[in-house]
Amino acid sequence: MTDTSPHRLQEISVDQQVALRTAATRLAAEFAGIYGAETIEAFLRSSYDQFATTGSIPNYLPLLAERFARQRLRALARVEGHHRDGRPVVVFLCTHNVGRSQMALGFFTHLAGDNAVAWSGGSEPGIEVDPAASAAMTERGIDITDEFPKPWTDEVIGAADVVVTMGCGDACPVFPGTRYENWDLDDPADRSLADVRPIRDEIERRVRRLLDELHVPVTR
Repeated sequence: MTDTSPHRLQEISVDQQVALRTAATRLAAEFAGIYGAETIEAFLRSSYDQFATTGSIPNYLPLLAERFARQRLRALARVEGHHRDGRPVVVFLCTHNVGRSQMALGFFTHLAGDNAVAWSGGSEPGIEVDPAASAAMTERGIDITDEFPKPWTDEVIGAADVVVTMGCGDACPVFPGTRYENWDLDDPADRSLADVRPIRDEIERRVRRLLDELHVPVTR
């Protein structure tokens, strides 16, 4: 992967540069015939920069950048009509993308399986998924520990059929023609596991209702 400036060469270790080049190669193969190397590298670079400014562990940055770039490219492909499979797309947004939106994403993907697509994001992404939220989901047999806080981007919101907001207020994006829902839910931040459980259960109820409204069969 080509570096863009002298200061970047100093900031990114040799191992990270190798990891980013490998990531660019994987993404190029995945999106062959849709996006060229220049577009892929631009998405990968901007995704890397996003996480480099949030205090993420350096060794994980190339992996986070690749995962986020892949999500953004898949969303862009839907927006531009390169990939249309008929599945509804839902995006869950909250402020830090560490609690409510991550639990909603966990329930949605667990219940919908391959019948729908869901992403999540935050207006001010945090560092890691809230431990109490993660523990509450584990009690329901859903592992969200592999998820990571990330920002919303125009291509992700543009690809959505439904955008569900949870407490991000005016910071949440508004795209004409997109269905929006605001879920008024307590923030699980700094709460005990016992206090998070009712929030989790309410999120599950709302996710199930949304799936029913979208005519998405529940697989579990």
